[in-house]
Amino acid sequence: MELVDLYDENRVPLGLTAERHCPKGANEYRMVVHVCLFDSRGRLLIQKRTAEKRVWPCRWDVSVGGGVDAGETSRQGAEREFREELGYPLDLTDLRPAVTVNFPEGFDDFYIVTRDLNEKSLALQKEEVSAVRWVTLKELLAMVDSGEFIPYPKGFLQFLFEIRESFGFPTK
Repeated sequence: MELVDLYDENRVPLGLTAERHCPKGANEYRMVVHVCLFDSRGRLLIQKRTAEKRVWPCRWDVSVGGGVDAGETSRQGAEREFREELGYPLDLTDLRPAVTVNFPEGFDDFYIVTRDLNEKSLALQKEEVSAVRWVTLKELLAMVDSGEFIPYPKGFLQFLFEIRESFGFPTK
């Protein structure tokens, strides 16, 4: 059973926890994170979710994503998810989320990092990730159109590509 911390609509901790997938009460929200890893050529590393995934099985997604566990900060959750799903110890010290998206059940923090990694050297978590690959924005948008990629709004994906060079995101 995965426990998550609960927050109010202003992201103030309520001092309560709940099971991740159980319905939350009124004015109770949880936190999830995504990491968008770009390389120096401007390509995004994407992952293919396994057939066993409860949500969006066999679809491609951004580099890493997952729920923040009870007791973790957003940054700690992002680092843990990256390490678990891709087998790589990503250090996000001093990095804040590039953007936070509100969704009906909570808050989704997106971190943007630029790093040249060899995808063949990653140790994929077999229960969650079946493959990874680098894509350009054009390739990614075509995957959304074909239904291969989780149906994020195409403008949002384009925004992620554009802001990686706009706000001084580190290349560590």
